[in-house]
Amino acid sequence: MATATHDGGSPRWAETLEACGLTVLGNEVPATAPSVLAAIHAVAGINVEPAVSVRARGELDRQWYALISGSLRTPSNDEFFILPPVKGGSKIGWVRVKDSGGTDLPSRIADATGSPEFLTLSADGRNLFAISVEDDEYWIVVHTFE
Repeated sequence: MATATHDGGSPRWAETLEACGLTVLGNEVPATAPSVLAAIHAVAGINVEPAVSVRARGELDRQWYALISGSLRTPSNDEFFILPPVKGGSKIGWVRVKDSGGTDLPSRIADATGSPEFLTLSADGRNLFAISVEDDEYWIVVHTFE
């Protein structure tokens, strides 16, 4: 698949992830990982309810970190999968990243892209965590794939 690049040859989506404080590690996903379409449906389906909804971005960071601790990131492993939060990110698919940047990933993504919306998947491919913007609220959606 072709990707748009800057003069340095690095794909723009990878540069965006790096601007968010994430280190790109590759794109091999475990067999247990859901398809991108299944993940998007788990976040945007008609019956989806948030695990948490908040109005302030600072509170979004705090709630995000509380929900992902031990499930998406663990103290011994800061690696997980993310759909690049760029136009066409779903076509790129799951990208393994390492996040050593702290507890404010939603704010870092919003600073780099203009929106805190993104989808992540635990390293084992089972736990989905996502941020969506619904009216004047930020939703944190959690879904476990069996």
